[in-house]
Amino acid sequence: MTTDVSKYRFNHTMYRIKDPKASLKFYSEALGMKVLDQHHNDDAKFSLYFVGYEDPASEGLVRLGRQGILELTHNHGTENDAAFSYNTGNGDVGGYGHIAITVDDLHAACDRLDKLGVKFIKRPEDGRMKHIAFVADPDGYRVEILENPQLKA
Repeated sequence: MTTDVSKYRFNHTMYRIKDPKASLKFYSEALGMKVLDQHHNDDAKFSLYFVGYEDPASEGLVRLGRQGILELTHNHGTENDAAFSYNTGNGDVGGYGHIAITVDDLHAACDRLDKLGVKFIKRPEDGRMKHIAFVADPDGYRVEILENPQLKA
């Protein structure tokens, strides 16, 4: 049996989330993603939400035919436990980093996120790296925001 690595594609990253309402609001309203697919397993008490950006090149493709999507995994009941939280991999030990979203205008995007009440970890004016920002999703996962000059009008 053989396989062709030239056909391999990066499909998705998975985050465990505490509250799907809060996370879906963040990824859809703040970051502009769409729910591309979802799966609910009531017997096993979990739900999966696949979010990403609409892409003309991916139009009509099912979830496994797309690239660069985010799977939000919710274990039912965690949203009702005030003390519950996930380890995002960015604490004292570290390890995990972040996902990155490109935008057409970094400062305008940050102004918009600010108005939506998104928590900033780093603003463009903070520190030496003036070309990026970092925000946190409702679970504390980091999202890098950076400007892609090719997206400017």
